[in-house]
Amino acid sequence: MPKKAATYLDIEKYIRQKYHRTVKSCWIAHAKEIYGLPVSKSPRRQGKRMVPCPDSKLPWIKEAFKHFEMI
Repeated sequence: MPKKAATYLDIEKYIRQKYHRTVKSCWIAHAKEIYGLPVSKSPRRQGKRMVPCPDSKLPWIKEAFKHFEMI
């Protein structure tokens, strides 16, 4: 059960500080779907996801979720 929620900006900053890389918010949203976390649909999104999270970035985002105790 998630103990606290981190914002997309919190996750982006964490990954930038730890890995010196940037991630897109749409990648974070896709990762949240993959790991069963609640995510709301962007009002700008039409149909299926246009920019899914690359497999190479998932471990970084998953580690950030664990850091923020989201999973």
